[in-house]
Amino acid sequence: MIPTIAEAAKLIADKKLSPVELTKDRLARAEALNPEIHAFIRFTPEIALKQAQAAEARQMAGTLKGPLDGIPIAHKDIYETAGVTTTGHSRVLENHVPKADSAAVGAWAEAGAVMLGKLATHEFAWGGPSFDLPWPPARNPWNTAHFTGGSSSGTGAAVAAGVILGGTGSDTGGSIRGPASLCGTAGIKPTYGLCSRVGVLPLSHSLDTVGPLAWTVEDCALLLDALTGHDPADPSSANRPKPDLLSGLNGGVRGLRIGVVRHFHEKDCPVSPGMTAGITHVAETLEGLGATVAEVTLPPLADFNAAGWLILAADAFAVHEPWLRTKYRAYGEILRERLALAGIISAADYLQAQRRRRELCDAVAKAMQDCDLLLTAAQPGEARRIEEMGKWSSFEVPNFTIPFNLTGQPALTVCAGFGANSLPVGAQLIGRPFEDATVLRAGHAYEKATTWRTRRPAMAA
Repeated sequence: MIPTIAEAAKLIADKKLSPVELTKDRLARAEALNPEIHAFIRFTPEIALKQAQAAEARQMAGTLKGPLDGIPIAHKDIYETAGVTTTGHSRVLENHVPKADSAAVGAWAEAGAVMLGKLATHEFAWGGPSFDLPWPPARNPWNTAHFTGGSSSGTGAAVAAGVILGGTGSDTGGSIRGPASLCGTAGIKPTYGLCSRVGVLPLSHSLDTVGPLAWTVEDCALLLDALTGHDPADPSSANRPKPDLLSGLNGGVRGLRIGVVRHFHEKDCPVSPGMTAGITHVAETLEGLGATVAEVTLPPLADFNAAGWLILAADAFAVHEPWLRTKYRAYGEILRERLALAGIISAADYLQAQRRRRELCDAVAKAMQDCDLLLTAAQPGEARRIEEMGKWSSFEVPNFTIPFNLTGQPALTVCAGFGANSLPVGAQLIGRPFEDATVLRAGHAYEKATTWRTRRPAMAA
């Protein structure tokens, strides 16, 4: 049995589970499965065992720090880790050893979490899945011939396979929510500015968001709670009181108003039958739990994508321009050519995209005056075979997640069932800015009313 974070935390608190034994068990499992799923770029067993031993000492002394103490996690390899190579899954930083932890790594370490290693990503969180880099792309544990989703690919694979109980992701256009959908996990992109990005390799300063993936929404809430809070060192950090994400988690959805953005997945970008069934199931389940469900209309999905991708690409070029001048061939082909294309975006194009962004944010805010949450697809369907993911695959169909990077709203992916080839499908719940607790509460209520969390990939058995 693979415990959730909440389950493991209770067992550790009751002295029925050893953090050291849990860590050794997950490390052995991770090392055994990694040749199949390629979730890890590197393992850090010495660090893990040292942290687990410290957690066990606190357990025995009755001084546990909280629900993350002794919990095995891992970090996407764009999160800087003191003394541990952080590459961005790229040759460009193949030998980069940071001197300090990122704010997120430090926060989880302070909470007692146990770091098993660094996880695969797309090159600098945009170029993938690539096969011309020093490490292979991650594979989907439900079927290793299939794709894992966006750039938090190693995290999605490692959580789904049960080798970690949670991990960090980042979300610029959907790279937490995409892997969560295709790998059948939970994953939340919190409100922009809720969590510090200090020490995280950037892609787009105006869109990047850090957040967790885990097996359940409850676990995501526990992980996210440790990441929130104002950080003066991050110019994008919101100077607000630390939110309470946990006390109302079991409050249910009675009285909540949920707007289904039906035209996104029925007209703007028709989704697979499995995805359609999943969205319907979420809507009907939440309605059965006491929520009010109605249809909501937003601007066309294509408008969000046009503005979002142009802003992301231009921001990414600004980040990478110095390296592109000196290390162009060190990049993998996919990212190299995407960045080269981004280099021809004009200032006028960028400003027009930002102007349209403001209009889109206003339209979504107006639509949400009459509802507390939005519901739509997280992906067009089930995971595609990995060889079908070409150089420009992310531009081939509209993206369901990037609208809420543009608006900065909290957005959560929950497993909504299984579709073709028994692969998972994920639905997306979106809240108003800084109402992350409401999003988590609704997602948790849905999970508790379904049986999806009892089903794991065969390799996780």
